[in-house]
Amino acid sequence: MQRIGWLAVALLPATLVAQQEAGTELWRLAATTIPAPPALARGAVAVLWNPAQPLPAHGTVAVDAIETPATIGASGVLAVARVRAAGGALGFLYGRMELGDLVRTTVSPDPTGGAIPFYTETAGVTYAHGTGATIVGASALWHDTKIDGQRASRVTFDVGVARALGPVLRLAAATHFFSSLSTTHAAQEVYAGVELRLWHGPLWGAQHARFDASYGLTFARGSSADHYLGGRLAFDDRLAAELVLVREQSYCCASLRGTAGIDLGIGRYRLRLARDTGAENLGSAFRVGIEARLQ
Repeated sequence: MQRIGWLAVALLPATLVAQQEAGTELWRLAATTIPAPPALARGAVAVLWNPAQPLPAHGTVAVDAIETPATIGASGVLAVARVRAAGGALGFLYGRMELGDLVRTTVSPDPTGGAIPFYTETAGVTYAHGTGATIVGASALWHDTKIDGQRASRVTFDVGVARALGPVLRLAAATHFFSSLSTTHAAQEVYAGVELRLWHGPLWGAQHARFDASYGLTFARGSSADHYLGGRLAFDDRLAAELVLVREQSYCCASLRGTAGIDLGIGRYRLRLARDTGAENLGSAFRVGIEARLQ
């Protein structure tokens, strides 16, 4: 969530016991550029939020770059490679989010020393298997978070599922960064979502245009749930426009933001662009991604 409160928390001396949560908040910041409920996110890089992604015919390689406004100063990259293997799809992923422009000060706002490093990295493997209309997936990830001179590492294990109920309904759910069986751990959460096809037919030269509506939840992290309401208009497999409105809970109160995205297919390549509307007058974050289908 695009919150400024976590930054103040991250820089307090108590950070030593909250580094895992601070690292997860950087990835939540990256998630503001998903133009759909996280459980229903599409594309190879979406395995970070739900490992139950459709199996590629041969394989896919994707890279996403994320940039936030200067008032936040965060940036990141996520790279994923997936290939058909062992009756399913085996993937490898690496991601890094960092916060720049943090400097040491004393009694004045003037810098008194070098920059304060603050970043989180994750790397690991993911696997998905499809049976009929159901896809199940799992990911094992290693995380490393550094704030100033302190570091914290952990291993997480996530599972996800997606199921199509006929041609018009899709259900999905996934855990995110789970390292303990707890519903109050602030460094982990659960996603759920449902997508309903409201219309299908020819439109503007496309023979198979469709409009899907979606609803999603993020919960089980020791705070109130976030709610997502989205829509997706797709033209064959060439172009899609997405929009999601999110009611999210910050440290003090609830806020509303939106994220819009474009998904463009060109041959065996896909270009994905997304940008959110920002919250609390902080400006908007954006993401640029490219995905290549292996042949």
